[in-house]
Amino acid sequence: MNRPKVQRRVGKYEVGKTLGQGTFAKVRCAVDTETGERVALKILDKEKVLKHKMAEQIRREISTMKLINHPNVVRLYEVLASKTKIYIVLEFVTGGELFDKIVHDGRLKEENARKYFQQLINAVDYCHSRGVYHRDLKPENLLLDAHGNLKVSDFGLSALSRQGDGLLHTACGTPNYAAPEVLNDQGYDGATADLWSCGVILFVLLAGYLPFEDSNLMTLYKMIIAGEYHCPPWLSPGAKNLIVRILDPSPVTRITISEVLEDPWFKKNYKPAVFEEKEEANLDDVEAVFKDSEEHHVREKKEEQPTPMNAFELISMSRALDLGNLFEEEQGFKRETRFAAKGAANELVQKIEEASKPLGFDIQKKNYKMRLENVNAGRKGNLKVATEIFQVSPSLHMIEVRKTKGDTLEFHKFYKKLSTSLNDVVWKSGESSGLSK
Repeated sequence: MNRPKVQRRVGKYEVGKTLGQGTFAKVRCAVDTETGERVALKILDKEKVLKHKMAEQIRREISTMKLINHPNVVRLYEVLASKTKIYIVLEFVTGGELFDKIVHDGRLKEENARKYFQQLINAVDYCHSRGVYHRDLKPENLLLDAHGNLKVSDFGLSALSRQGDGLLHTACGTPNYAAPEVLNDQGYDGATADLWSCGVILFVLLAGYLPFEDSNLMTLYKMIIAGEYHCPPWLSPGAKNLIVRILDPSPVTRITISEVLEDPWFKKNYKPAVFEEKEEANLDDVEAVFKDSEEHHVREKKEEQPTPMNAFELISMSRALDLGNLFEEEQGFKRETRFAAKGAANELVQKIEEASKPLGFDIQKKNYKMRLENVNAGRKGNLKVATEIFQVSPSLHMIEVRKTKGDTLEFHKFYKKLSTSLNDVVWKSGESSGLSK
């Protein structure tokens, strides 16, 4: 027989399969049980975060994403914490990475590349207007939704604008997409550095390969700092001109985003993002998580689902194909019996509990298994009964009732009383079983 499924819950979220895993985090699919909406749950281990002194970076990532509300940026809904984990609840994006599309299809047609680039610039321009710089823009961090629209993700290396000289001083990101001033590590402007990365992404979309690539890291750095690359011959003059203006090694003379928005090649079929600004972001949940207050800890629990049972197992467990006969008194059972019942598994557990308590039984429950013990001793001591629910379909279950200790006749009497109490949920011959297509 199949093993029972274990269902994990975090607060109101029902946790599903793993979507990806990195050094510090695992991302799993989840469902909001209140709305039915699918979300992505980024799960971080507190011990690892503290051990590697990542708390401030994670806090910054969460705070940054809560400031952002744009159709081309992955949304962060809320953040939760338990005693050992931090849970970041994100928008679930179903279309995969833009990187995979390039790997699978090769270079894109110019009109398609332009559409993605326009959406990327829309997102980056909005982030910069809120004082947020990504610092790790690359195709792997660009996702596609079900409608093929671009969504910028992973703000793990982002930085809010700094005070003082207004420059950022941390060299980070992926070398192939990093601006020359980032590699020089002499302080750089987050906006111009992000735009360089956007230019590299545009080149990759149109060419199908990287403008700067070498197996030797120092050679790669020299190529980027010098701006040494060659445009493929199939690029249109407009696209080539825009790339040249963006991939300018000097951040002082490099084109700005406002100038990109006025570029003739960029403006073709351009559609500005349409959305409503939300109110000022509420960071109370972020504060609660990083203060690590126990009163704000979310409840984690694992619960088994009823053991699934297929039709062949159902037939093999019955004496006849008519499931109604499983509940007839004439069946002549001895130590155990089974019957089919209608309804959800948790409702059936509740009904068995409600029917057993008035009969003088103490009850212990573990998921969809129950242990019943009569507090009054009979001829052979205390009668002990075990029940288990097996799932045939979401609305049809097989209930097994088994004597584990005590007198068989007393068990028979108990079962007759239990069956009378459960008469309204027992599936009888001729009723719809819920198995039809």
